[in-house]
Formats: sequence, structure tokens, C-alpha cells
Amino acid sequence: MITAMRHHFALGCLLAATTVACAQTTAPKAEYEPHVGQHGKDVIWVPTPQALVDKMLALGKVTPKDTLVDLGSGDGRTVITAAKRGTTALGIEYNPDMVELSKRNARNAGVAGKAEFKRADLFETDFSNATVVTMFLLPDINLRLRPKLLDMKPGTRVVSNSFTMGDWKWDESATASSDEGCTSYCTAYLWIVPAKVAGTWKTPQGTLKLEQQFQMVSGTLNGNGRELKLSDAKLTGDRLVFTAGGVLYSGRVNGEHIEGMMKTGSGSSAWSATRETRP
Repeated sequence: MITAMRHHFALGCLLAATTVACAQTTAPKAEYEPHVGQHGKDVIWVPTPQALVDKMLALGKVTPKDTLVDLGSGDGRTVITAAKRGTTALGIEYNPDMVELSKRNARNAGVAGKAEFKRADLFETDFSNATVVTMFLLPDINLRLRPKLLDMKPGTRVVSNSFTMGDWKWDESATASSDEGCTSYCTAYLWIVPAKVAGTWKTPQGTLKLEQQFQMVSGTLNGNGRELKLSDAKLTGDRLVFTAGGVLYSGRVNGEHIEGMMKTGSGSSAWSATRETRP
């Protein structure tokens, strides 16, 4: 009897231990929670305040027709906010835990079909199809990315939280106020990728020589024995505007060609230019 009781007691203990072990083995894994200041590959993680996310998307004039790419997408809030507006959006993030967190957040927000996240290195990823690029990175990383951004399609909008692009001056900026719930990192900067227009162009009006520093343009128009200095020159994406000899020229840059209009006091007419040399 005692032997049988000992046998049953031992068996019971074994079953109890097994049950506990199984429970421990099958217990759900705690969901990943990031913390402000945690280290990443090139930066520490600080989330963009939601008020500034909204301001950045407004500054970039983001619409459902856009394709947005967020570089260093963190917990996914910029991508998710854009997706809620109907925009197709991709977040590029190196931390795999953050990528999974972002996917979960997108599912919970009901925008998984519009919001995609990819674990990748910013410097090894092709995002050239984006019409809008957003980022919250450090100045030195912005500068490393700058050549890649400048090679994107003219007119692409680049929006950065707080940090600039060195001597590439921003086109616009916007600030979220404390009344909007933003107390730190509250300024957004916008750049519009300019067309590459530097060089010598042949036009019916003479030889157009353009010098370029990002979106800043200067130059001369030489024709009929006169050299006219350009004034009020402005390059916004692929749209070039300048005045020479009292005539207003405007046109769209398409690679080696410009097509547009020239306006005088007596009326308007078509105008075009073809690039002959690059610097």
C-alpha cells in the first residue's frame, strides 16, 4: 500500500512538473516594446512627435497619388499616418524588432495593405521610385544620403525632421507648436529635388549658359551681339524660370531639353532649348 502510494505520489509529481514545464514552454512571448534612446545601426531611436508627423506630410503635400518612403522608420508612425491618408508607403528600418513592431502597428491601425516595412540598410536600398522621402536622421547621415537624393527624379519631395542638408538650403520649413502637442524636435524641412540644368544650351534667342548650386541658378543669354545676365532665376523641381532682357522665360526641363513659353509686354510665344555641353 505504502509502495503504491509512493508510486502514485511520484507519478503525480512528475505529471505536475511536466505540466509546469509545458506551460512555461508555451507561454506567449512578450511583445517587443522600444525605449527612447535605444541604439540603432547609425542613430539612437527618438520617435517623431505625432504633431510633427502630420506637419511633415502636410509640408510635403502628400496625397494618395504619392509613393512615400520613410528612411529609418522606427515604430512606423510616419508610414502608418501616410497610409491612413491613402498613400502607398514603405518604411525602411534596420532593427528587425522595430520592423515587426511596425507591421503589428499597421495591422492594428487597419492599413497593412498600404503600409509596408522592410528590414534593410538605407545606403544599400533602392528607393528611387518614391515621390516623397521622409526621415529623422542625424546631419552626417543626411549628408551621406544627399547624393542619392539629388539623383532622384526632379520634383521629388524630401522632408526631414529637425536636421538639414549642409549647404543644400531647404525650400520650405514648418514648425509644430506646443499647443499642437510638440515639445521637442518640432521643425520640419522640405527640399524639392532640382533638375540638373548646368551647362550650355542652344536656343533660338542665342546661347544660354547656366550655372547651378542645387536649386539656385544663375547665368547669361548671349544673342544678337549682346550678353544678358539672367535675373530672378528659380528652379523648382523640373520647372525653370528666369528673366533676360525684359523677357520672362519659363519651361519644363526634361533631360537635355527645355520646353516652355517666353513672355514679353506684347504677348507670349513658345520657347525651347537643347543642351550642348555639361560642366
